[in-house]
Amino acid sequence: MSRLKVALTSLALTLCLFASGAQIVLGQGTAQPAPASIPADSHGVSATVVDSSLPDDAAVRKMLEAYSPRVRALDETIGNLKGDLKKGTVGAGSLGNFVTDGIRAEASGKLGKPILLAVTNGGGLRRNTIPEGTLKFRDVFELLPFENALVAFDLTGDQVLELLRIVVSHRDAQSGARITYKANPNKQLELESAKLLISGVEKEIDPEAVYTVISIDYLLNVTGSDYATVLKKAANTRALGLTLRDAITDYVKLEAAAGRDINSTLDGRFVFDKAASGGAEEPK
Repeated sequence: MSRLKVALTSLALTLCLFASGAQIVLGQGTAQPAPASIPADSHGVSATVVDSSLPDDAAVRKMLEAYSPRVRALDETIGNLKGDLKKGTVGAGSLGNFVTDGIRAEASGKLGKPILLAVTNGGGLRRNTIPEGTLKFRDVFELLPFENALVAFDLTGDQVLELLRIVVSHRDAQSGARITYKANPNKQLELESAKLLISGVEKEIDPEAVYTVISIDYLLNVTGSDYATVLKKAANTRALGLTLRDAITDYVKLEAAAGRDINSTLDGRFVFDKAASGGAEEPK
């Protein structure tokens, strides 16, 4: 259920309780039950005690019935996870891999062509760990609670490299590239090199070529952000008509239907150059 729907439901419940200008007084416990009604105060405002003696409101019950299936759907099993998914530092760990791999797979199906690169921000991943075992819709909802939508961008190779510099400096997530990075003397992370992984083979990024990249509308629309600076230069920007959460849910279901588990391993898409970092340890 979206935050807006939760808010509307809460508002509807409140309005029902205040329909007669009543004031709410919470019961004080079962040992000393509160009276069913309290005389009006000096301002003429009466009070109604909210406890088990208050009868159900048919209108409220009817309204909530519409949301019951959605609440039950949160506990629907949609797939299986092999190993724990964890949010790390650079690349947002195996959780970042999982989400960007899912984005790229779903966007490829939606657009009918292979998508070579997907990018998202680690800050949008709102769980730190999903434990091994069954994956439920609740896990995806808690991981991705926002209504972010997938957007496709056509970027030149130079713009792709600029985008990946931002991914590294922000320690965000990507799928489709092998990145080598280092830490500068100020302990800030910098891109050293990046190549696209096509069918498992590293390919140089052609500065003049045009690549379709998948990200989310949030990164495009944050005024003054590093991401928006690059993404607003893109050609043929188009929404895919798919939220990030729905894309990941569909991805997990398709993997399950194919008999595959979601795998939590880190696959070397981010490589730390310790020598170029003056012997500094790899960020954790």
